[in-house]
Amino acid sequence: MDKMNNPLENAAGLSAFIDAVETGSFSAAARKAGATPSSVSKSVARLEARLGVQLFARSTRTLTLTPEGAAYFERVMPLLRALGEAQDVVQTAAAATGRLRVSMPTDLGRLLLDPLTRVFMPRHPGVKLELDMSDRHVDLIREGYDLALRAGQVEESDLVVRSLGAAPLALVASPEHLDRHGRPKTLAELAAARHVGYRLGGRPFPIRFADGATLSPEGVLDSDSGFALRAAAVNGVGVAQLLRWTVDEDIRAGRLEVVMPNAPLPVVPLRILHAFGRFQPLRARLFSDFVAEQLAAMARNPS
Repeated sequence: MDKMNNPLENAAGLSAFIDAVETGSFSAAARKAGATPSSVSKSVARLEARLGVQLFARSTRTLTLTPEGAAYFERVMPLLRALGEAQDVVQTAAAATGRLRVSMPTDLGRLLLDPLTRVFMPRHPGVKLELDMSDRHVDLIREGYDLALRAGQVEESDLVVRSLGAAPLALVASPEHLDRHGRPKTLAELAAARHVGYRLGGRPFPIRFADGATLSPEGVLDSDSGFALRAAAVNGVGVAQLLRWTVDEDIRAGRLEVVMPNAPLPVVPLRILHAFGRFQPLRARLFSDFVAEQLAAMARNPS
């Protein structure tokens, strides 16, 4: 291979480039790598010279990817992950190592946090977890996430999607709220009730029933956090549509009551996404398998 066109010649600056993209500045990238801002800047500059393109638009305060830089980042990230996979194939499960950056919905994160910290982490002490517990749909490649757990439909066709089963939904409200405002028995009565509504990406999430009926009531409180909606429902603000697993304990304790129990809601598909291609790093496979086991156990043991 012509040395001038050998892509391995660019490897020296790749780490500095990736760190600068993920941290947003040469200074932060230098702190992450234990280097100096000048050395990081020079490494990126040499990479740009070898590639013949400008990867960053620099100013005194900001560091922004150029279109060429963004395209290059999206192509090299899977390649760097593949290098990690090459090391993983010679490791045993007990020796899984490395950082794993995971995005998961708030409610599912709350359910999984105990088994993850009590079982998974002691079982795999070499794996370092970075958990983003938010209902926001992250961009795995651009934002540098390894895995994303999603509840609901998935649109990213360029990602690898693994099905993890499904979770039941429930309409709930506090008994005090229902005593005061009445217990809806029909869609019309439910539409007239006070609601706390879930929003995803700024858009209201409708109430859908298993028989196909749909309702989009206006909420007296809206949020993109299931944790916030549960708190509002427990405190008597209104009717909330939530994952049944997250409110089972509240129902058992009498803090919440199922609304219209004879009108079932459909289940929500659960999936985990990654952009590694056919072969995930060992730490990612172990994490996905563990989450799948935990969710399957929840499904087998409904309240």
